[in-house]
Amino acid sequence: MLSRFQEYIKNEFKVDKKVLDLAALAEKEAEDEFHKINEIKEYNQLKVIKAMQNNNLDDSHFYGTTGYGYNDKGRDGLESIYKEVFGAEDALVRHQIVSGTHALAICLYGNLRPGEEILSITGKPYDTLEEVIGIRGEGAGSLKEFGVSYKQVELLENGCIDYNSVKEAMSEKTKLVFMQKSRGYAWRRALTIDDIEEAVKFVKSINKDVVVMVDNCYGEFVEDREPTEVGVDIMAGSLIKNPGGGLALTGGYIAGTKEAVEKASYRMTTPGLGREVGASLGNNRLMFQGLFFAPHIVAESLKGAIFCASLMNILGFKVSPGASEKRGDIIQAVEFGNPDTLIAFCQGIQKGSPVDSYVLPEPWEMPGYDSPVIMAAGAFIQGSSIELSADAPIKPPYAAYMQGGLVYEHVKLAVIIALQKMMEKGLVVY
Repeated sequence: MLSRFQEYIKNEFKVDKKVLDLAALAEKEAEDEFHKINEIKEYNQLKVIKAMQNNNLDDSHFYGTTGYGYNDKGRDGLESIYKEVFGAEDALVRHQIVSGTHALAICLYGNLRPGEEILSITGKPYDTLEEVIGIRGEGAGSLKEFGVSYKQVELLENGCIDYNSVKEAMSEKTKLVFMQKSRGYAWRRALTIDDIEEAVKFVKSINKDVVVMVDNCYGEFVEDREPTEVGVDIMAGSLIKNPGGGLALTGGYIAGTKEAVEKASYRMTTPGLGREVGASLGNNRLMFQGLFFAPHIVAESLKGAIFCASLMNILGFKVSPGASEKRGDIIQAVEFGNPDTLIAFCQGIQKGSPVDSYVLPEPWEMPGYDSPVIMAAGAFIQGSSIELSADAPIKPPYAAYMQGGLVYEHVKLAVIIALQKMMEKGLVVY
């Protein structure tokens, strides 16, 4: 006999009973992992509340400033709370930072000088950083054009850092060692905080003065510690990903040591002004409230990812991470092996969205990427990756990267509809 939920989804969303049975099986298999996620969520939620209490958060912090933004109490209070939550010496949290890539670029330009070198020890960084560094593109003012060189060390086949190669690659020129916590558009596991802690100790044992930087996009609140709590000098991320809690309308953050963040602040605005300017324009309330919700929202997203992994594994698709694997980010990768199944999955995710459910996404040549990309996203905030989305470069191994979800029930519905769509097209047989 079907439950009330199953009856509703069967009748209103036209989903076959076979799909519903598979979904129920997948959810049952994921129960233990859901419990683990809840434990991390509770700890992180208390950490956020305590930081807000310690900084005497009150209604006056929610009002914005205009013009130069000098003495913006809300902005400065928010940065103090972020600093405490992330266990950092300092933080910048601004709506003027337009994306995670922008936040990362500020860190790099602020902390590097001509003649110095970046060493990425997690392989090639996310696609949109390639032109910032100078791996791709010319004439745009990349770090390469300013005399900053770049090297990278590939991860081992098991997704771990290749420490022997890191040691060989480091030299007197190496000023900044870069790590990307999330998988991005790569079929590899995300780094965990334990991985990052080990890497920091290793790098600092070779050169204690090197700046260790982490791209923390998609990683905030997934575990019970953040990179800056294990020795990372500077990290950055986007507020329309995890820490914005689905409420921040735009923005980014930078956190780390006082020196590294100060240098970044001079790149964010100008030398001499740094963090002292930048009017908040009434954005403070949503940024505070988004941070308050963030641990819970991230947990909902993770439960959705685990459900997806469990269901797709039952159907025989390769998934990363597996439903019971330790997670370092909110991204769930599913390898489909061909473009048709991949596109059908993403179109199903779109169909299950509350916003733009009638839209049929197609692959397109998106700026900053080296191949056509399909992006399914029915979000209240344009491009918000903490809201459910599924992205995929149309190239082998034809893997979709699903992330986000403000509520678990939405992710569950969208994945079920995606499976229904794949079955209707004869792309999945079970």
